[in-house]
Amino acid sequence: MLTKDLLRVSRRGGGYRPQFVDREERPLAAAVLGRYRDHVGETRAALDAALAELEREADDFKLVRGFAALLDREATFETRAPVPPERVRRAVFEASEAVGVASETERTRALSQAAGSLGLTVAAVDESLYADREVNQVMTRFDSPWSPDDLVDRYNLSLAQTALFDATEVRLRSSDPRALVSAVKRLRLMYEIRNVSGEREVVVTGPDALFRRTRRYGTAFARLLRTAAKASEWRLEATIDDRGTERELRLSDADLTLPDDDPLAEPTFDSGVEADFAARFETLDLDWELTREPEALATGTRVMIPDFAFDYRPAGSAAEATEFDSNVEGFRVYFEIMGFWTPEYVSKKLAQLDDVEEVELLVAVDESLGVGEAVEARDHRVVSYSGRVRVKDVVDVLRTYESDLVAAAAASLPTRLALDDDAVSLSTLAERHGVSEDALDAVSFPEHERVGGTLVRPDVLERVRTEVEVGMSLADVEDVLAAVGLGDTSAVLSRLGYRVEWEGLGGGVLREKA
Repeated sequence: MLTKDLLRVSRRGGGYRPQFVDREERPLAAAVLGRYRDHVGETRAALDAALAELEREADDFKLVRGFAALLDREATFETRAPVPPERVRRAVFEASEAVGVASETERTRALSQAAGSLGLTVAAVDESLYADREVNQVMTRFDSPWSPDDLVDRYNLSLAQTALFDATEVRLRSSDPRALVSAVKRLRLMYEIRNVSGEREVVVTGPDALFRRTRRYGTAFARLLRTAAKASEWRLEATIDDRGTERELRLSDADLTLPDDDPLAEPTFDSGVEADFAARFETLDLDWELTREPEALATGTRVMIPDFAFDYRPAGSAAEATEFDSNVEGFRVYFEIMGFWTPEYVSKKLAQLDDVEEVELLVAVDESLGVGEAVEARDHRVVSYSGRVRVKDVVDVLRTYESDLVAAAAASLPTRLALDDDAVSLSTLAERHGVSEDALDAVSFPEHERVGGTLVRPDVLERVRTEVEVGMSLADVEDVLAAVGLGDTSAVLSRLGYRVEWEGLGGGVLREKA
C-alpha cells in the first residue's frame, strides 16, 4: 500500500477509479529506478534532490513519489558517523552552554571545545553532530531485482490497495471462490456469501459496520485484494467512504497484473480458539477425522462455510464422506464456533443457522453471547464454552452419533455369521464388512470362539494346546501361534491356562497360571 497522500483516483461521474499507469510510464519508472541505483553511497538528501528533479519533469509528482515509496522499501539507509551522534550532541551542547553560542565564531569555539573533550577533530564532530537525521542518512544498499515493468505492476496493485483502505463494504466474485473465502476467514474479516444467479459473491463488511474505522481492516482489504488478483478471473466492487461521500469502486482481472511474490502470508487459523481446539482434537485417537473449512452449505440464497467438519471413519471405512446421509461410511457432522460477539454478527449468524440446509450441525457458543437456546431452537446441537472449547464436550456429542451409527451398522449385519477363516482378528473382520469393531458385538459366531481381539476355531485352539508346553520360550510359542494366524499372544495363552515368566531382558518362558 501507499500512504493516502499518494493516492491518485478519478471521481469522474461519481465513481472512484484508481489512476492506474500503463507501459507508457515505463520510462519514468526506469528513471526513478536509476536514481536509486545511482545514489548508493550518497545521502538521502541527495537522492531526494534527484527525485525532486524528476517530479518537476513528470505530469504528476505523486506518481514519482509513489514509485519512490515502493523502492524505498528495497533500499537500506544507515547512519554513518565517526562517533555516535547522541554522544557528540551531548558534548557540543555542554560546550555551547559554557561558551554561550550566538554567532558562527562562538559555534566554532563550542565545536572545538567538544572536539577536545572527545579527542576528535572539529570536522569529525561537525560530521557526526546530526548524522542520524533522516536526510543525512546514507543509502548503503539497493539491490532491488525489479524491472521498470515490475515497478509499474507493483504501483498499480499498491494504488488499488490504498483505494480500498476506506472501503465500507467489498463484494468479490472469483474463479477460485474457495481460496478467496479461505483468505477472508483467515484475515478475520466479517463476511457473508450470497448466491447470485448461480454465482457466489463474497461480501466483506467494513469497519464502519462494526465499531470504528481501523487500520487493521484497511490492511486486511489490501491483503485480500492480493489473493483475489491471483485468480484467473475475478471482479471486485467496493463502497468507499470518500470523506463522507459514498462512491463505488470497480476492479477486475483486466486492471492488475499480480507481482510474482507470494500473495498472502496467511495465518493458520481464524482464531486462537479454533487453533487450540484443532490441536487438542488431533491428539485423540478417534474414529472421527477433523476437516477444516469443508465445503459451503446453502443458507437460502446465501451460503456459509463452517469452521470444521467431523467425518466418521471407522475401521474399514473407505468411502469419502461428503455430507450427511444414511451411509455410515460417509457420515459428516459440521462444526461451527461462534466466538465473535457484535450484535450484527450474532444476528446474521442466527439467520444463517435458521436457513442452513438440512445437515448435522454442532455449534460451540461462547457463553457470553447468551444465544445457546436460540441455536438449539433451530434444531442444531450446542456446546457452550468460555475461553476455550472443551474437547470432551464435543466428543460426548460425537459419541451419541457414533452409538447410532454402530447400531445401524450392526443392524446391517446378520445375527449369526459363519466364517471360513481358522482365525481372524476383529479389526480385519470389521474392515471386511466396512463397520466398526463395536458393531460386531451384536453378531454371534457359532463356529468360532472369541479370544481377546481374535475369532478362532476351537479345534485350532486345541492344536495349539498340544504344541506348547511349560518351559517353552516365548519366541517359540509365538512361532506356533503365528503358524495358525494367531497374534494376540497374551489372550491365547491366558485362554489355554498359561502365563509368561520373564527372565530379565533375555526373554520369557511359559509357565502354568497359578
